[in-house]
Amino acid sequence: MTDAAIPPVLQLRVVVEATDFDAAVAFYRDTLGMPEFLAFAEGGDDRVVILDAGRATLEIANPAHKRAIDEIEAGGAPSPHIRLAFEVTDSEGTTRRLEAAGARVVAEPVVTPWQSLNSRLDAPADLQITLFEELLGSEERAARAGFATEEERSGA
Repeated sequence: MTDAAIPPVLQLRVVVEATDFDAAVAFYRDTLGMPEFLAFAEGGDDRVVILDAGRATLEIANPAHKRAIDEIEAGGAPSPHIRLAFEVTDSEGTTRRLEAAGARVVAEPVVTPWQSLNSRLDAPADLQITLFEELLGSEERAARAGFATEEERSGA
């Protein structure tokens, strides 16, 4: 493999400080179902666990789009500067499971204009999360009005 074939970024890792480490691990690993990838401890109270979240993407939204998402997903309740979104296979069932594990439902599952079923929750480690279940395949979604890459939009 040549250097040109190696992507410059190999992984997105979101690092979150959790005051109640055990509760956060139980929620994200055991209840949400993110398998443990690695764990480290330097000694004493020092602990970290790295959970496998599958494919990672970084969604960058301008303020107008963030407000639009907040309106659609959460009836206008503003989200924090950073919000985690997890693709799941059963948005309704996962919402109920996470609620039973202590998450506070901010907004119940709703079908979005981009055809996903999204819910919003306040979760352990002071994170606000979105659960989303894709209702269309990526090719079907890409064919819908309003879906294009930035390069396609700019004509580049």
